[in-house]
Amino acid sequence: MTSTLLKDTIEKASQGLRLDPNQALLLYEQADLLTLGRLAQNARFRHNPHLTGTYAVDRNINYTNICVSGCAFCAFYKKEDDPEAYVMDRDTLNRKCDETIALGGTQILYQGGLNPDLDLSWHEQQVAFMKSKGLHVHGYSPPEIVFMAQKEGIPIHVVIERLKDVGLGSIPGGGAEILVDRVRQKISPNKASTSQWLEVMRSAHNSGLKTTATMMFGHVETLEERILHLSAIRELQDETGGFTAFIPWPYQPGKNTLSGRAAGGTTYLRTLAISRIFLDNVPHVQASWVTQGHHIGQISLHFGADDMGSTMIEENVVASAGVRNAMTQSDIIRLIETAGFEAAQRNTLYQPVEKKKKAAP
Repeated sequence: MTSTLLKDTIEKASQGLRLDPNQALLLYEQADLLTLGRLAQNARFRHNPHLTGTYAVDRNINYTNICVSGCAFCAFYKKEDDPEAYVMDRDTLNRKCDETIALGGTQILYQGGLNPDLDLSWHEQQVAFMKSKGLHVHGYSPPEIVFMAQKEGIPIHVVIERLKDVGLGSIPGGGAEILVDRVRQKISPNKASTSQWLEVMRSAHNSGLKTTATMMFGHVETLEERILHLSAIRELQDETGGFTAFIPWPYQPGKNTLSGRAAGGTTYLRTLAISRIFLDNVPHVQASWVTQGHHIGQISLHFGADDMGSTMIEENVVASAGVRNAMTQSDIIRLIETAGFEAAQRNTLYQPVEKKKKAAP
């Protein structure tokens, strides 16, 4: 029998009123899946009233897999003496940029390991080069920026300003995992703390850069800690308004990583829905078809997501854990349209991408 408290919380959410963390946890634990989907979809249309499902065409370029962090969940990183360790050279970067442009891509998602041999000047040159190709650079997650600041002995905001000056256009929300230090000490003790992650995002927003926010769930965190993570995002968004989108995805166990089973579709959809309902100040929520597959990606558009993410011309980190899903631009358009929405290509800042007109013969 549905409790009065749950009924009241459902009614509050249906009216678009702000939930507190305890109410969000109650909904997650006790509301049925279809009720969560309905509430999340109502929230989605309050933010994005049109029957549009957006997507991006970009490439995820990982400039190095050498990393000193040694996160317990990562199957991608290598030690410097590993035969598979690499640092991407300029010729390879140039080729990947050209391929992206040829496929209609407008941006590069640029991230890599915490490599102590790469200084800030090297990163500045890479960003300037990609920018010179006419591509938007969506690069450097907060742990990378914290690592650069520590290596150079300069404040975080100085690193951000220097990268921005040479063409960095926005910052991805990677490295958030769960923004609770108990969890971070277990899975990524050598990486940015909760406060450092938030400091990077605050500094980026204050400098005029937009960012995304993410959550990797389904490993060692509790449900309460997932809600704490959402609360941290919402509080910073109240302060700065700089987050464009939130992207939750389930942890994917891989070789030499944390043991366990990946969260299934139901857990993913419940978490996605709660994210959309609770984050009442974040304009967009993105589906994670890369981890969940095409069909759950479609269902996500009815559980609060208004965006299908990127076609991902290239993706390496999730693939390293053995999860390989691919999507062409035609595929992603078809999935959005058969889910009942109109597909529209957007850029990193969620602005529509104008289609280039063919010249008259």
